[in-house]
Amino acid sequence: MKYRILEGHEKMDIQDIIRLLKTTYWAAGRSNEQIEKSVLNSSCYGVYLEDERKLVGFGRVISDYATTYYLCDVVIDTAYQHHGLGTALVSYIESRPEYAGLRGILITRDAHSLYRKFGYEVLDDRVMVKGLNC
Repeated sequence: MKYRILEGHEKMDIQDIIRLLKTTYWAAGRSNEQIEKSVLNSSCYGVYLEDERKLVGFGRVISDYATTYYLCDVVIDTAYQHHGLGTALVSYIESRPEYAGLRGILITRDAHSLYRKFGYEVLDDRVMVKGLNC
């Protein structure tokens, strides 16, 4: 599966992002306007399949770039899950120099094993944090 990671919301079609997020348990109830506003005010990353010319993954980060970043809205199209695309997307985001040394925070109901690979620890059922000493 040939893919590339896109960086920046301007490189993605907002309708593709909305389509992906509306399939999730956490964003299904958001309005299109809320999704668009959240995208415009975040650092955004996408997984784009070259052969199919299709956005199949998305994630975004909110940060002050000094102490903390919040990793959110990470989603892979259900038809393309279990091919390593989620791991590739999170790996790309986590490798960005602007987040190095910062405390990472995320909330998940069911993807703890994915985020543990990147040093996140569970605080309670859903909240995970990386770099507790920050």
